[in-house]
Amino acid sequence: MRKLTAIATALVLTAGLAAGCASKSQPAPQQPAGNETKTAGQTSYPLTIKDATGTDVTVQKEPQRIVSLAPSDTEILFALGLGDKVVGVDKFSDYPAEAKNKPVIGDMNTDTEKVVAQKPDLVLGGASLNSKAIEALRKLGITVFAVEPKTLADVQQNIRDIGKITNTSGKAEEVVRGMEKKVADIKSKLQSLADDKKPLVYVEVSPAPDIFTAGKGTFMDELVQLAGAKNAFGDVNGWAKISAEQVVAKNPQVIISTHGVTADVQKEIAARPGWDKIAAVKDKKVVAVDTNLVSRPGPRLVEGLELFAKAIHPELFK
Repeated sequence: MRKLTAIATALVLTAGLAAGCASKSQPAPQQPAGNETKTAGQTSYPLTIKDATGTDVTVQKEPQRIVSLAPSDTEILFALGLGDKVVGVDKFSDYPAEAKNKPVIGDMNTDTEKVVAQKPDLVLGGASLNSKAIEALRKLGITVFAVEPKTLADVQQNIRDIGKITNTSGKAEEVVRGMEKKVADIKSKLQSLADDKKPLVYVEVSPAPDIFTAGKGTFMDELVQLAGAKNAFGDVNGWAKISAEQVVAKNPQVIISTHGVTADVQKEIAARPGWDKIAAVKDKKVVAVDTNLVSRPGPRLVEGLELFAKAIHPELFK
């Protein structure tokens, strides 16, 4: 099961790299003028909003039947209090617990027939991860809003956009404020940290033989920097495949495994040929963190940031 989760996570993360998408925040919603008078924070329909594919998506009325193609989108919907309107999720949507009771519409490959069977009036999915399904569903006339977050700011904008689309803008702002507070609390603990106290960190997204790491332009690279460290592979772009020899050459001071929590991660890493010479291994600074918290660009990503900060600077987070 842990191997399956690691493989799935790696596929999710590398999808953005394969698509070659540029990093940018989501644009502000484009809402046409209407004659209705709405309470502040309420959405006027029809609503037109540009998504991560550059498509102007028009939502005719407040969605009542929503399908999520990715775990992060599922978490956003439940955080906005829309669990009762979710009628389909992907196989890996396991948070919150109620999500596991929803009809499954596929895994890494979406079963479009199952999606259509749920009669959704809104589908959420990843622009790169779910590209084929999004194209197929749009050809069938189904309203799809695609996201492609590269930064924490993008994640927060996605939450606001989905809140706007689903008439839950007030709740969306509440969720974003909670995220901002968590980030501010973490920054306050690191504010006096001198540059020479920021260690070189290697983040392993998937294990050997196909080793992937988080490079420049990924939200995980941002997490490393916000957590008071320097990314050992901040000189490569996106979710990059690297070699074991490259890691040894970088000689990171901290190693963070994001592909599954295991009690003997230190032993597993140290057993790799040549890795016993790496500073992080010699100093026993190899840490495994909860995959879901650091790899899903949703509301809990700030909890992932806290995990990174604690792994890198445990003395500041006692």
